[in-house]
Amino acid sequence: MNPSAFLRSGLAFVDIETTGGPAQCASITEIAVIQADETGVREWSTLVRPDSRIPEHIERLTGISNDMVASAPRFEEVANDLFDQLEGRIFVAHNARFDHGHIKAAFRRMGVTIRPRVLCTVKLSRRLFPHERRHSLDHVIARHGLNPGSRHRALADARVLWQFWEYLQQHLPAGRVLDAVQALIGRPALPPFLDPAEVDALPDAPGVYLFYGENDIPLYIGKSTRVRTRVLSHFSADHDSDRELSLSQQVRRIAHIATDGELGALLEEARLIKTLHPTHNRQLRRNRDLCTWQLETDLFGHSTLRLLRATDMTFPMPSNLYGFFRSRRAAVEQLRSLCTEHALCPTLVGIDKPTPGRCFTHQLKRCQGACMGFEPVQAHAERLRGALEVLKAEAWPYPGAVAVREGATLHVVDNWCHYGSVQSHADARALVEQCRPTFDHDVYRILLRMLARHEVVSL
Repeated sequence: MNPSAFLRSGLAFVDIETTGGPAQCASITEIAVIQADETGVREWSTLVRPDSRIPEHIERLTGISNDMVASAPRFEEVANDLFDQLEGRIFVAHNARFDHGHIKAAFRRMGVTIRPRVLCTVKLSRRLFPHERRHSLDHVIARHGLNPGSRHRALADARVLWQFWEYLQQHLPAGRVLDAVQALIGRPALPPFLDPAEVDALPDAPGVYLFYGENDIPLYIGKSTRVRTRVLSHFSADHDSDRELSLSQQVRRIAHIATDGELGALLEEARLIKTLHPTHNRQLRRNRDLCTWQLETDLFGHSTLRLLRATDMTFPMPSNLYGFFRSRRAAVEQLRSLCTEHALCPTLVGIDKPTPGRCFTHQLKRCQGACMGFEPVQAHAERLRGALEVLKAEAWPYPGAVAVREGATLHVVDNWCHYGSVQSHADARALVEQCRPTFDHDVYRILLRMLARHEVVSL
């Protein structure tokens, strides 16, 4: 082993097997560590009893059965030994996010934090052999003539990593290997398939970033006032969240769109999510399902609510709208909750069908009987309007379209709809004449929060 001071603390070649479950559950079934330093090479391995059963296809892949782990120690019972194996050493693993993520999460469940320096041999192989297209462990084994032993067992795979390290010492200049290791450990941990140059090219300024996976499938769209810092935070936080871990494993490409500020980033993020439907953006609001309650009062003072689809709203937006909901079911549940809280009659409100001469809600003493003549309908209508105030939609505060100035950009909006973003007043007026945007709840919420922070110019 090269006696470089950089590696004097030693290496720990690590591999784990799991049930296939997430890192946030106790899913490790086997751990192996090979210590390598100036004093020699030592092996350590153990089976681990997980919280859940090992699926049949994982049993076939690893050769580790449920019977084998039934009497194995829990992670907590081997944690001290494992900690000693790793302490002070560089944690070396193939696709290290997976192994490190599971082990770090298992220690965290015990209230222990580990922060080893981590070296991913996928990235090391890519850096040292950039002309090769594939860097899976099977490809590394075949390319360098390594002896895999029993693949998909932890100790055998850890031995392969040690063999790969030995191969590099014997076939490449020591300085080249050490420079590659230093570069990988000295920079933020990036997904193994991501070109570091793409991250380096990101500005630490406002904008939107887009993560793409295999076949250029959109994975995730986010926004930040400091794009590069936010992107790196995804990768440094991936061990704390199965979602972040899954995302970082899938990222192949990053793109970004610069904006003049936070408002532009928010609006562009909302637009792109609706357009591209990235797989990891869970909170997508589809306008075709969005609805609101419209309060209608007849000549006799009866007030009822009609469910109005957001796509059917007329502009300027009516002043008698209450709440925005992702589905009819959510709208009815919210209104029923208000009826219960304020002793309103679901039949008069319009969410239950009437039964002549009877009111089940009144029989249960949950409404004051306006439906049966025990309360004036006008009084019921007044109480309904009072109850709905918490849901009242904000009226558009301007007589028409306006441009919201942010740096050199003009965001053109009207009736809580975003027409687009341009650089000149002429282009802004042209947008108003040419475009007919539909109502978007995300844009409504963004503008509610951000309008007061910016200069608004009448068009």
